[in-house]
Amino acid sequence: MNKDFSRSKLAIFASYIKPHGKAFAIDMALSAAIAVVDLVFPYVSRWSMRSLLPEGLFQTFFTVMLIMFAAYLIRAVCQYFVTVIGHRMGTMVEADMRRDVFTHMQALSYSFFDRNRTGVLMARVTNDLFEIVELAHHGPENILTCSLTIIGALVILLTINPVLTLVLLVMVPACVVFTMRQRLNMQNANREVKKRTGEINAAIESGISGIRTSKAFANEGAEDEKFAVANEAFKESRVSFYKAMGIFNAGIEAAISLMQVAVIAVGGILIMRGELGYVDLITFTLYVSTFTTPIRKLTQFMEIYTQGMSGFDRFVELMRTQPEIQDSPDARILTDVRGDIRFEDVSFSYNDGTKVLDHVDLHVAPGETVALVGESGGGKTTMCHLIPRFYDVTDGRITVDGQDIRALTQESLRKNIGIIQQDVFLFAGTVRENIRYGRPDATDAEVVEAAVRARIHDDIMEMPDGYDTFVGERGIVLSGGQKQRVSIARVFLKDPPILILDEATSALDSVTEREIQDSLDVLSAGKTCLVIAHRLSTVRGADRIAVVEGMHIAELGTHDELMALGGVYARLERAQELG
Repeated sequence: MNKDFSRSKLAIFASYIKPHGKAFAIDMALSAAIAVVDLVFPYVSRWSMRSLLPEGLFQTFFTVMLIMFAAYLIRAVCQYFVTVIGHRMGTMVEADMRRDVFTHMQALSYSFFDRNRTGVLMARVTNDLFEIVELAHHGPENILTCSLTIIGALVILLTINPVLTLVLLVMVPACVVFTMRQRLNMQNANREVKKRTGEINAAIESGISGIRTSKAFANEGAEDEKFAVANEAFKESRVSFYKAMGIFNAGIEAAISLMQVAVIAVGGILIMRGELGYVDLITFTLYVSTFTTPIRKLTQFMEIYTQGMSGFDRFVELMRTQPEIQDSPDARILTDVRGDIRFEDVSFSYNDGTKVLDHVDLHVAPGETVALVGESGGGKTTMCHLIPRFYDVTDGRITVDGQDIRALTQESLRKNIGIIQQDVFLFAGTVRENIRYGRPDATDAEVVEAAVRARIHDDIMEMPDGYDTFVGERGIVLSGGQKQRVSIARVFLKDPPILILDEATSALDSVTEREIQDSLDVLSAGKTCLVIAHRLSTVRGADRIAVVEGMHIAELGTHDELMALGGVYARLERAQELG
């Protein structure tokens, strides 16, 4: 990427055009040729009517007409290449921007995605950039051709009749002022359209993703109502934009028509006074058409510009959003990991001020398994999210092998940590691709070995296409236990020295849970392991158990020690036995 998004938006836009400079130069040269042909024809017509025809130079006349005929054929060829090359360049610019914004979003912190809905972000990567194809192509091209045509026409008109030219020049400023004011209204209206488009995309994404839940609760009607609200807001924003565009188009058309009427009226007066000939008036009228054509083109372009710039503004806004968690300039690469983890006086609060942890101390020795238990919302998952730096501590520090994790590169830290969660996410690909996600350079044999160790190989071989079976969106074609084992196979393939198991078996039935637990026991052998558990029966064999309650670690010890203590853990254990 390597682009400076602190610069002006024009400079940022130009930086995306620059890599396609050759196509841009060809596009501009051909556009200039089109403008020259448009300027020459009225002048040739005037020369023919004033000199060639009256003087009987018929052969010269037909030669000139043949040249103009050829010029317009060349113009058509130029227009073809302008359309093809220009739109291709615009597509390349859009693709570059989409690549950069997707890569940038991958680098943003967890907190960013906590605040933004998936559908809104999808709109920024797709819809917002769609109109930029037209803007990147038609923007420079229209500005060049329209400027050349308008300036060239005015210069030639001045040589024909300064008085009539002055009539046009008096009306042009009023047209420009109207255009600028109305452009701002259109841009504001289109920005609202972009916002509402993101919201309706979010509603669609939520409705489709949750379709099974809505059907299970027979809440299709409620989903329809939520969508209707977003759809109505989108419709109203669109109507507001089209009203602004209607005022703009009507105003420009009125100005152009008034220019033509004014030229004919003043020209008629000059003819009556003998100060202007009919041929010059006809030529002037032709040039007025040449003059007003680019104005109409600019009018049409204004809609493209408004939509494109609204999308580009939102693109730049997103690209200027900095990750809250970044590597320090002198960040070190974590190597030869033993797995010694320490929480040293750690406190953490979310951006909204919600405090989750308060002065927590915990030491997990290399190869030790420590279970985190306690009521929901106590901070167990937050503690585990702090270790791979999904969030940064508010106070205190966390170390791995004696090194503050903020002094390490995020990539090297996370490559040494394996996480298995209750809510397994599988990508919409094959079983093989999902397992290989643990280590993208793994061979097929290594993928199979990981599956065998995770006890999912036999299930895979019974699937229609074995390891090439598509798992569907979010792994919908697999059972809960199969999805969990695929996620375990991923971690087997990654083979990290530190494991975080976040209620990895709590959503499974007892039989499947036992099978998964056996796989996890094999996986965690010899590794530093933090286990978040809701069912206390699954962590009785942990080296130590930490009870997280009220933003602190209330108790710490083995199962037997905590039961003998008769405190919070013992109360939780008895409650689950009674349950």
